Amino acid sequence: MKVLAIGAHFDDVELGCGGTLARHAQNGDEVIIYVVTNSGYTDYAQRVIRRPEIALAEGERAAEILGASRLLCGDFPTNDLQFNERLVCSLRKIIDEEEIELIYTHWIDDIHLDHQSVARATLSAGRHVPRMFMYRSNYYDTNKFFRGNFYVDITDTIELKKRAIMAHESEYNRIGEKWLRFFMNQNQNDGQKIGVEYAECFEVVKYLV
Repeated sequence: MKVLAIGAHFDDVELGCGGTLARHAQNGDEVIIYVVTNSGYTDYAQRVIRRPEIALAEGERAAEILGASRLLCGDFPTNDLQFNERLVCSLRKIIDEEEIELIYTHWIDDIHLDHQSVARATLSAGRHVPRMFMYRSNYYDTNKFFRGNFYVDITDTIELKKRAIMAHESEYNRIGEKWLRFFMNQNQNDGQKIGVEYAECFEVVKYLV
């Protein structure tokens, strides 16, 4: 099966579905990761927080850890993604050329505007793809409820997920241990719901058996 994981920034797919992607790779599926932005950004005072070349190098290490076949990188600016035809077409091109059978993308009600734009564009670009799931990749609260209804046991790949997250050293050093701890706790809680040690939870958009 050809699997496409779409993230607005480097580290999004690792946080939201890294364990599941590693499991796909171990099962012999072809895993392609597409990061839409260059992921370099500054703060409100225009201080550089992460440079694009550093984000790319870290993303390449993380993709290798997860066993991804390829890492594709877009050139959209960070924190300025718009749901428009250009974004949709960039996704549609990959989906069509690679003959993608399953997509993982951002949750459409994520409070991060870049994440929202990617999710909406994926729904449009992937309208003919038979399987699509949405994941969460941050710890911000919203006024919407994430209707997680599909679970993947990642007990055997949780260590690969941890390593892939920690490969993003610039973000890990900035945010600290709480970043990793939040998602490990979330995956442990989701695992308890289905009787395993660790799981990732997704909201199903569609799934063809």
